Amino acid sequence: MELELKNVKLQAGDKLLLEGTVLEDAERFQIDLGCDPEDLSLHFNPRFHDDIDGRVIVCNSRCEGYWGSEQRETHNPFNRGAKVKVTVKLMESGFEVELPEGQAIHFPDRRGLEAVTYVRVRGHIKLGTFKIC
Repeated sequence: MELELKNVKLQAGDKLLLEGTVLEDAERFQIDLGCDPEDLSLHFNPRFHDDIDGRVIVCNSRCEGYWGSEQRETHNPFNRGAKVKVTVKLMESGFEVELPEGQAIHFPDRRGLEAVTYVRVRGHIKLGTFKIC
């Protein structure tokens, strides 16, 4: 599955709401926000079989095609075959990703973009709802 939006304009105060179902045989899915695939302010990537940490959520940024330092969250509340709801809030200083079980991940805006103009959701998830609020 892949959903890609170009030429959007999201700023601090905006949020994305995604609801769907993780596939039964899922390895990973991702939500990317930035200005294009090579320049991402947020790469949010739940993984179900990571070589280092097993079930983990990896957040990162990408600048001109080069990845930054990973932020790894070893508590991954997502489950294969389960319904999921994720809310991504854009804030002045970065992003807050609300997860199941009341968990939230904060990731700084390393790129310093005034606006997010590119959004991509892809991977082993069946997307049911996608809203920009």
